[in-house]
Amino acid sequence: MAGKIVIKGARVHNLKNIDLEIPRDRFVVITGVSGSGKSSLAFDTLYAEGQRRYLESLAVDARQLLQQMERPDVDSIEGLSPAIAIQQKAAITTPRSTVGTVTEIYDYLRLLFARVGKPTCVQCGREIRAWTIEEMVDEILSLPAGTRILVMAPIVLTKETDYRERLKELAREGFARVKIDDEIHELLGATNFGKSQPHQIDLVVDRLNVRAGVEKRLADSLEIASRFGGEIIKVETLGGGVGESQERVFSQKLACVQCGIALAEMTPQSFSFNSPEGACPACGGLGTKAKPQRNAKAGEPATEASLCEVCNGSRLKPESLAVKLSGKSIAEVTALTVTEALDFFSQLKLGTKERVVGQKVLDETVSRFNFLIEVGLDYLTLDRPSATLSGGEAQRVRLATQIGSHLAGVLYILDEPSVGLHQKDTARLLSLLKKLRDSNNTVIVVEHDRETIMAADHVIDMGPGAGMLGGEVVAQGTPEELMTHDRSLTGQYLSGRTNIGFSPQRRKGTGEFLIISGARQQNLKNVTAKFPLGAMTCVTGVSGAGKSTLVMEVLFDAVAKRLQRSPVKGEAFDELTGWERFDRVIGIDQAPIGRTPRSNPATYTGLYDHIRDLFAQLPEARMRGYPAERFSFNLRGGRCEACRGDGVVRVDMYFLPDVYVTCDVCKGRRYNRETLEIRYKGLSIADVLDLTVSRALEIFGHIPPIYERLIALHEVGLGYLQLGQPASTLSGGESQRVKLARELARRSTGRTLYIMDEPTTGLHFDDVKKLLDLLHRLTEAGNTIVIIEHNLDVIKSADYIIDLGPEGGAKGGQVVATGTPEEIAGVLNSATGRYLKKALA
Repeated sequence: MAGKIVIKGARVHNLKNIDLEIPRDRFVVITGVSGSGKSSLAFDTLYAEGQRRYLESLAVDARQLLQQMERPDVDSIEGLSPAIAIQQKAAITTPRSTVGTVTEIYDYLRLLFARVGKPTCVQCGREIRAWTIEEMVDEILSLPAGTRILVMAPIVLTKETDYRERLKELAREGFARVKIDDEIHELLGATNFGKSQPHQIDLVVDRLNVRAGVEKRLADSLEIASRFGGEIIKVETLGGGVGESQERVFSQKLACVQCGIALAEMTPQSFSFNSPEGACPACGGLGTKAKPQRNAKAGEPATEASLCEVCNGSRLKPESLAVKLSGKSIAEVTALTVTEALDFFSQLKLGTKERVVGQKVLDETVSRFNFLIEVGLDYLTLDRPSATLSGGEAQRVRLATQIGSHLAGVLYILDEPSVGLHQKDTARLLSLLKKLRDSNNTVIVVEHDRETIMAADHVIDMGPGAGMLGGEVVAQGTPEELMTHDRSLTGQYLSGRTNIGFSPQRRKGTGEFLIISGARQQNLKNVTAKFPLGAMTCVTGVSGAGKSTLVMEVLFDAVAKRLQRSPVKGEAFDELTGWERFDRVIGIDQAPIGRTPRSNPATYTGLYDHIRDLFAQLPEARMRGYPAERFSFNLRGGRCEACRGDGVVRVDMYFLPDVYVTCDVCKGRRYNRETLEIRYKGLSIADVLDLTVSRALEIFGHIPPIYERLIALHEVGLGYLQLGQPASTLSGGESQRVKLARELARRSTGRTLYIMDEPTTGLHFDDVKKLLDLLHRLTEAGNTIVIIEHNLDVIKSADYIIDLGPEGGAKGGQVVATGTPEEIAGVLNSATGRYLKKALA
């Protein structure tokens, strides 16, 4: 049907044979509780089929890959455009990848520096350039009329050269004079200066006055001087309106005439730290070097990374760093934040020639900076490694890149682009998504954010529950239509019929504080922060305000080192007090729990060790002599050797992301036939991996060590998750909640410091409600919780708030306000307070 994407019979994962029509060229949000089938519909059905069809349109050798790709389990999809997925999972983890390279801005910068950059001498720092004869003529004729000049060619003599014979040769060429050590001599009479010491000898090619009509003679003289001087030409002015005599040296090659250092021709590769032409030879373009770590303890790495002493972390050769634009090298430009870099290039003045060559490149660069600002990433620097970005930041970087490519007729599928964004920044993001839509693209977003849902043209609400209880389209239509739908849980929260309540009675805690004083890492400006013990504290602020730096990089690391009795030298703060009140600290961020199909929730939480022990104790296993190791897909014996226990085989897609296809031998079961013959309650070890957490609770609930880990996963809202789901397919929020579940399964003493980085990522309103119940239980048990968060439902439920800002990057890093949610809501210059005031109302 025209104007629609029509899906018939979608059955991927938990989708229940759904039929669905999605309007094209619209901004569409797919929402629903965690595990309801949103990603199965958006990514595993729509994007997977779009990628498959794209490969069909390519050359024969590319289409051969289709034979190894599984078609999504769907009867038909009509009206599908070429699809681009922008997910939170970082596809690039190499240390060579930076914000600049991912956004392609660095490619434009390399071209800009190669074409209009000003080379300087690596030794003396003087600006150097290669002059043409025409440019020299123009430069000399700009002198006052009547100026007398000497055009000279420096004569280079070696120890083996007979200078008398060389001077005679020059005389036979028709020259009459030579300048030796600042004195003019007749060529035939210049035979009496000392031979034992070096001399500066310059052949006088011509003497003339600057006046109209002298251009031809001057050009010819310069050509002759160039031939005898090895492309180096000296021009000395002898008064006539210019004061004292002065000497000017021109070079037709890129070289410093004072130091004698020549530079190779600058190309874009000269500024690439991924190529031999530009990379620092000492560190290979990494910016760091591994050095042995002294006194390394058992289990610690034997080496540690240190800044390269040659390039000082810039990654480039000295010759590349010597090329400047408005006084800055390419490394200095990439060290600027996006906002600072935009200001730099907006004020950059190009000459007439440079403007012809570089203006288009400059315009494209400025355009991409603006896109990064629009997605709320103005605080990032271009040299920031991609691997250090959060899932939300990485996704928005790729979103800005796609907007810069100016494609039309594309299906864009995004995974929670609002993650990590303050409400202040979300409006700019929505404006960008609508700009994509208005360029005749279809934008489909998997999202839980209230503002994003309300801004959509069309909303699809999945559910009604998670896992096997989900996989249906509960409701669809405009946000307003969804709000009136009785069966839509999302609609109930949007309309206010159901909400996440909070107690106005804030916990005071024990009266003691964990205090970090004088924190100054990254953009933190001598920050002092007090965290009440026995209470739940939210650290808030706009994107880039310094929240993660203060909480994860400073506070968590400092407390962890002290509790582990590790060395505490070189810390970027003055003092830490109150840490003695804790017996352990648990930091839970959104980093993946593993990057390969081998890692999964069962292995990460330790649950799988107990399940393997259970299988090894079964009568059939004992009779065959199968130990617990037999049921590990990481070891020989029980695993499928065709895929080495992965269940999938990786296919290199060259210019596309790698694809994992199901193993032909074990059909994705990971184990060999003999191992799968051992069964517990009719389930093989592979069947157990396929169970959801909720279903596994029903089967293994009577076994204490297994129950403790399963109930922890269930309490953090992961009841829908399969035990063996590959870690590489988990979102940042799911990875974080798996980590939280592992810690919850351990016995708490009531003296634990929990530090979390946006635990609501990937959570529906109803799941946030459950998470808050869990956090309140932990706090009531005497533990202390510190959360980095943008979700207003969590912020309004906190006992204490530390709001950072006022802006991101260099304009952030300060404490804007502290206090209870009600107190923060009354602070006029707090961006968080303005939005919190509405939420509390």
